[in-house]
Amino acid sequence: MAKGLAADDLRTEPDDVLVTKLKEAKEELFNLRFQAATGQLESHGRLRTVKREIARIYTVMQERKLGIVAVAEDAVEGDE
Repeated sequence: MAKGLAADDLRTEPDDVLVTKLKEAKEELFNLRFQAATGQLESHGRLRTVKREIARIYTVMQERKLGIVAVAEDAVEGDE
């Protein structure tokens, strides 16, 4: 996964960065779907990759909401 987002990397990001990455990924997915509908899309594999990135971001956000994984900022404060 050279360009994709790893769940471990996402878990270290603060919430506002996750929201920004989610917005960017959704915009990219919209553009890719539009290109696919008009026949301009060259790489259909990118659609799948972006969908998975969105799912990873949602998973990390849900883990934080349920308290399954501590937020990166909380972990740093706990060490001090």
